[in-house]
Amino acid sequence: MINKCNHPVWPGIQPGSGSPILARGGFHLPPNKAQTLTLPPLWSGRFWGRHGCSFDASGRGRCATGDCGSLYCNGLGGAPPATLAEITLGRDQDFYDVSLVDGYNIAMAITPVKGTAGKCSTAGCVSDLNLMCPAGLQAACPRAYSYAYDDPTSISTCTGGNYLVTFCPPRRR
Repeated sequence: MINKCNHPVWPGIQPGSGSPILARGGFHLPPNKAQTLTLPPLWSGRFWGRHGCSFDASGRGRCATGDCGSLYCNGLGGAPPATLAEITLGRDQDFYDVSLVDGYNIAMAITPVKGTAGKCSTAGCVSDLNLMCPAGLQAACPRAYSYAYDDPTSISTCTGGNYLVTFCPPRRR
């Protein structure tokens, strides 16, 4: 994960059923910093950015968006609105997407990292979201989906890849 925002982001992590919690479910990511997470085989879950957060020394606190009630979400999801990056590592094929199912708060992208052994079906699943994304999200952000199953082409696939989740990615033209 990399934070390209000009403000801190507190990534939240919620595993799917049967998948382990990673990094206690959340951490602090300063601007222009990166954090590497190793996903175990067949892991499934979602990542989202929280912002406007304040935590005490024990990790208790609140975030303006994507809040889970603590620095460490420990398996809990974030309160909407929260832009999601979802990933499912499969035996033969991985699936990943950027989703607006839980609303929109921070622009995100998830892309396969170049140079991995796998062959990916797309150049990436980069949404055209930015911090000023207008009210007509589906028209303005065609590579993200806004409710479950609204566009199966918004889900990308890759085999054997590594992935980069970017908060506030540069806008694609």
